[in-house]
Amino acid sequence: MALAPPPATAQPSELEPAPLRLPADLRLTPEQFERVCQANPEAVLELTAEGQLIVMTPTGGETGARSLRLGQRLLAWADGPGAGSWIAFDSSTGFQLADGSVLSPDLSLLRRDRWQALSPEQRRGFPPLCPELVIELASVRDASPSDTGPRGVTALRHKMARYQANGARLGWLLLPEERAVEIWRTGQPGVAERLENASRLDGSELAEGLALELEELWAV
Repeated sequence: MALAPPPATAQPSELEPAPLRLPADLRLTPEQFERVCQANPEAVLELTAEGQLIVMTPTGGETGARSLRLGQRLLAWADGPGAGSWIAFDSSTGFQLADGSVLSPDLSLLRRDRWQALSPEQRRGFPPLCPELVIELASVRDASPSDTGPRGVTALRHKMARYQANGARLGWLLLPEERAVEIWRTGQPGVAERLENASRLDGSELAEGLALELEELWAV
């Protein structure tokens, strides 16, 4: 009696997606970047104005919990007092800015009339505009100001300056380890107001009634 051969064992390459490897000197257009993202759906990527890829890393547990809670609060405002005028986006959304970069704020708010002015194709892709409000949450793992990782404070300050230069009216950079917030406003290039021991963020300068309580975030 002939014995059946043992079932084929899947090789590691068949079980796990191949790592993303690209030349360090590679420069991409926003259109090419979108194709790279489509070909690598598991990767979380951003694009600089110079066409360089930024490979994002996963957040730690505390940062993830804070981000979710913050997103819930922002969405509740957008669906409540801001309903009909504003739409909220999460960290998965990439926006193609005027300088050619494609960046993904942790959270953002966009006026609904600007969103509705986009074509269906533009909505499905990376919307070609900068939100009015952008929020970035510094990772606890990358809390050192000298850190240059994609979620570190240094990199996030660079992103806030890019949002500011591309039309964001208001930016909030949250620093949980310091219980502080940096506020980036339009018309003040490269300058941020710092709030120490911040317990509340008031966004009424952008939208009436917009506010976020921070104590519950710091307590995570």
